Amino acid sequence: MPLNFPILLTWLRVALIPLVVGVFYLPNTWFSIHEKNLISTVVFVIAAVTDWFDGFLARRWNQTSSFGAFLDPVADKLMVAGALILLVEYERVNAVLAFVIIGREITISALREWMAQIGASKSVAVSSLGKIKTTAQMIAIPMLLFHDNLFGFIDTAFWGRQLLWIAAVLTVWSMFYYLRLAWPQIKEKNSQ
Repeated sequence: MPLNFPILLTWLRVALIPLVVGVFYLPNTWFSIHEKNLISTVVFVIAAVTDWFDGFLARRWNQTSSFGAFLDPVADKLMVAGALILLVEYERVNAVLAFVIIGREITISALREWMAQIGASKSVAVSSLGKIKTTAQMIAIPMLLFHDNLFGFIDTAFWGRQLLWIAAVLTVWSMFYYLRLAWPQIKEKNSQ
């Protein structure tokens, strides 16, 4: 396993995931719900920034690796799934919506793994649609974690829900997009 700064940033993101969720399980005598919301939001945003920064640095410093390419999406999916499950528990996100998003992530991860095994991974490479979906999620989730008015007038709970619905629609759309790209190889392998 290579160890460089971009991979350390990815490991940092993995380490931050329990903090995003765990702060809500601290005793209420330690932090109010507002403080828990704020801490969780800040930690999630830091983790999300490392997601962008580790990829940028890996490409810029030519430190990309197959391990980094494996670990980065795993960290992203764990971060999103952990936050969504927490948000379902606190009734800030509908369970069906969370299931759709998490289910898509599992489906596309499995599809990419299978496509890599048959040597066709480039046909399901990350698309701009997937990046837009991820951006919508990475803005919606901290808004829902914060779950209060920002600057006294931005209702983050309302806007977070709207963005998460957009992310869910993009999630389904991008899943079908990737499945359509993979369909010729799926059909070919099933006919053998």
